Amino acid sequence: MTANLNGTSVNLPQTLYEDDFHLWLTTTAQQLRSRQLDQLDFDNLIEEIESMGASQRRELKNRLIVLFMHLLKYQYQPEKRSSSWIATILEQRRQLEFLLKDSPSLKPYYLEVFFDCYSQAVIDASAEARLPVNTFPVQSPFSPEEPLDSSFIVNLVNQEED
Repeated sequence: MTANLNGTSVNLPQTLYEDDFHLWLTTTAQQLRSRQLDQLDFDNLIEEIESMGASQRRELKNRLIVLFMHLLKYQYQPEKRSSSWIATILEQRRQLEFLLKDSPSLKPYYLEVFFDCYSQAVIDASAEARLPVNTFPVQSPFSPEEPLDSSFIVNLVNQEED
């Protein structure tokens, strides 16, 4: 395989994807720009695109778990509340909002994993806070809309501080 990068012709091994991922990305982008479809490494390109989608789903789940975990700790450990917990709650909510704004098609996935993420957050909050799991509600006390609602989060934090 031969690629033309920045006006320089480079002979590329068939295993470029494994040998030099960055060069493979640069080469693939150049081939797409110049419509050199016959030169594309379709199998690895498809794999990378699918991986990007999986990565967004993992990010959504991870951020939702962290948000739930901090909300639970905030509610059930009032003596340990800190501005860093509030900052984490606000940041995770904001990042979820950005992720769903950039990729609205993830909203059904958010709804699909919402309650599983809550259950995982209960386990994590229990371990981190050293509280029994049954300290926390089995069912999420939050509706799927509430963690995404900035005013809900701000009101919850302000209400808890009173």
